[in-house]
Amino acid sequence: MLDDSLIVPVAPVGFKSGFVGLIGRPNVGKSTLMNRAIGQKIAIVSPVAQTTRNRLRGILTTDEAQIIFVDTPGIHKPRHELGRILVQNARNAIAAVDLVLFVVDGSAIAGGGDRFIADLLQSTATPVILGINKCDCQPDDSEAIDRSYRDLLDTQDRPAVKFSALTGEGIDRLQSLLTENLEPGPYYYPPDLVTDSPERFIMGELIREQILAFAREEIPHSVAVSIEKVEEQPEIVKVYATIAVERDSQKGILIGKGGSMLKAIGSEARQQIQKLIMGKVYLELFVKVRPKWRQSRMQLADLGYRVED
Repeated sequence: MLDDSLIVPVAPVGFKSGFVGLIGRPNVGKSTLMNRAIGQKIAIVSPVAQTTRNRLRGILTTDEAQIIFVDTPGIHKPRHELGRILVQNARNAIAAVDLVLFVVDGSAIAGGGDRFIADLLQSTATPVILGINKCDCQPDDSEAIDRSYRDLLDTQDRPAVKFSALTGEGIDRLQSLLTENLEPGPYYYPPDLVTDSPERFIMGELIREQILAFAREEIPHSVAVSIEKVEEQPEIVKVYATIAVERDSQKGILIGKGGSMLKAIGSEARQQIQKLIMGKVYLELFVKVRPKWRQSRMQLADLGYRVED
């Protein structure tokens, strides 16, 4: 018998749908926004820049629309092959989606990185909405900040909305604006689905999130996580994962004295994975040195990083 949760219904007359690309600099709150909008954590968040590495989809289905958020890596100046892949994937997403939400940090005046992205968006045929995030952190006189972003896009013909992905303020207005600017369309996914990413991928991301939390000063970007094996047993799910680093010194830091760092990372990640699958989890982590993996196309592909269409 087919699971009802996997059935894609026929959309009613007037129903809207489409893919919304979240574009912006690193650390402007794109992943936090997607988690807030769909009401569930599927994207990892961290104060570390360039936390998002893969294009991740979050699905919000309402009575009026199905909005598929496409979370992209922050656009930045790349310094290695991994960075070039991340930026290219973000740029590819601009042309691949139905609507772009240009997310900016409303707590500070627009900078050079924002201008660079705005220039990219000026030449695209994809409709663009300006999303001014972090309105909860704005000073009382925020007009100069807002104007600095509006001027970037010449927003006479481009809608703009202010919100806080952290507190939820303005998210309803944002959702309404996105729905207004989408075209009539079908259900792309079953209404109960919140992401099309495999559980294994999200497990790996939850582990990487804890690595960033515990070792962000020592190992900000030199780690990748591979889920080697998942064993589903009646009472518990066993997950075996390998953490790749570039140097022996990084391996030592991650393991910690007497294995203390790796144990702490594993304990927190295990709790997050249990929330994901809503069941008991046994998690075993291994650390492997893969020299210069961020510069090697072959190793990047092996770890799941490649240019996406």
